[in-house]
Amino acid sequence: MALLEIEHLKKYFNVSAGVNHAVDDITMKIEKGRTMGVVGESGCGKSTLGRTIIRLLDATDGKILLNGRDITNIKGRELRELRQHMQIVFQDPYSSINPRMCVQNTIKEPLVEAHRFSKAEIDQKTEELMDIVGIEERLRMAYPHEMDGGRRQRVGIARAIALNPEFIMCDEPVSALDVSIQAQILNLLMDIQEKYQMTYMFVTHDLSVVRHISDDISVMYLGQLVETSPSRELFKRPLHPYTKALLSA
Repeated sequence: MALLEIEHLKKYFNVSAGVNHAVDDITMKIEKGRTMGVVGESGCGKSTLGRTIIRLLDATDGKILLNGRDITNIKGRELRELRQHMQIVFQDPYSSINPRMCVQNTIKEPLVEAHRFSKAEIDQKTEELMDIVGIEERLRMAYPHEMDGGRRQRVGIARAIALNPEFIMCDEPVSALDVSIQAQILNLLMDIQEKYQMTYMFVTHDLSVVRHISDDISVMYLGQLVETSPSRELFKRPLHPYTKALLSA
């Protein structure tokens, strides 16, 4: 069953040279509980696609359906409520976290903003989230500049899963991390997905990473989707010339 359906989605930007077709007529489905990897070279529109899907950017045209509900143009209170069902893990774990907030308060923030938990529940949930993502108790009052990139990204993941969303857009979440830390974060994301049955879109330019974490892979080129197939199939029998070029590179 498809959790997310994208129909002829477009996102254009007006630039000095004319119109940039960042996302150009994309149609795809993401099945519930699975990971859709989106790969392509820098500037192909993959991050813009993800941010448009979770409504950080407004679509120029097309439809976004979550559990069959059209969320393409919702605003105000409806959009705020949607945030509890769709979240994002950003690429840079330093710039995406408030440098003036400690670990505890950063993780608490979405729970407080949801206005549906008591103070005791928020404190308990914060402890549980720190334990789930592997942040030591001694770092509860630590600030972002006092932690390494891996721990900062764990804070970002804890914040993203705080309200148990159905869908998480992972925007190159390991590209800014050391290679030794990347595997830890990938395995953490996979463990969380298995435990809570979450659905991911995983945006990356790293084919080894996407092969490790994805069930299905979509290849983007110049704002368009050129190929989608199960992960194993794509690496065994790529069909599009651009996919073959990516794999050979």
